[in-house]
Amino acid sequence: MANDRLRAAISAKGETIQTLADHVGIDPKSVERWVSKERTPHRTHRWKAAQFLGSDEVYLWPAVEKQADTASASELITYYPHRGAVPTNLWDYLIENATSHVEILVYAGLFLFDGHPDLPDQLVEKAASGTEVRILLGDPEAPMIKQRGEEEGIGDGLAARARITRQYLEPAMNVPGVEVRLHDTILYNSIYRFDDDVLVNPHVLGAPAAQNPMLHFRYLPGARTFRHYMRSFDYAWERGRPA
Repeated sequence: MANDRLRAAISAKGETIQTLADHVGIDPKSVERWVSKERTPHRTHRWKAAQFLGSDEVYLWPAVEKQADTASASELITYYPHRGAVPTNLWDYLIENATSHVEILVYAGLFLFDGHPDLPDQLVEKAASGTEVRILLGDPEAPMIKQRGEEEGIGDGLAARARITRQYLEPAMNVPGVEVRLHDTILYNSIYRFDDDVLVNPHVLGAPAAQNPMLHFRYLPGARTFRHYMRSFDYAWERGRPA
């Protein structure tokens, strides 16, 4: 059978079998087999092709869906019933060993800076060594922050915590490589990413973030969950404004 989805995606982008092969770095005959014989390419080639065509690899090659689902389940390292159950030494380890990415999406996240008073200095050092540091804090003036504070039963306390966190970060905010933005998105999850590890704190209506579960995921090639949450981070990042 022919892969009509792949054929249509190539056509819709105004590309050809040759240009797709050139981008992926393989022989055009291989791409022809993907289309005419519905061959499923190697994972690396799938990713390059899907990215080039602006499509999802599972859509282009449905056979990989089961494989992706299995890998995604394996990304879950552990579950904590509430944020306080996350071991302090895990936070220490993740912060200290991050070398490529530190990305945080919160409304306040004050607990992390209270518990790690040297964190702003660590972020400066990491940025100087090439680590990408991106932090999104809630805008204390945003209606969403006020609403969340009311829902959590702490009123203006959440906006106050966001202001304190921003003050903690001020020594690092003008350092090249450390980017801090304010956001006013409806936050469904707080996200703490350190390289290939991400801690996700779901927000449960009517409960403070500290009382809600924490999920620890680790990226696996071909899996979905880690990338799914990081797309959420990027969505908020693009809509944030410099602090």
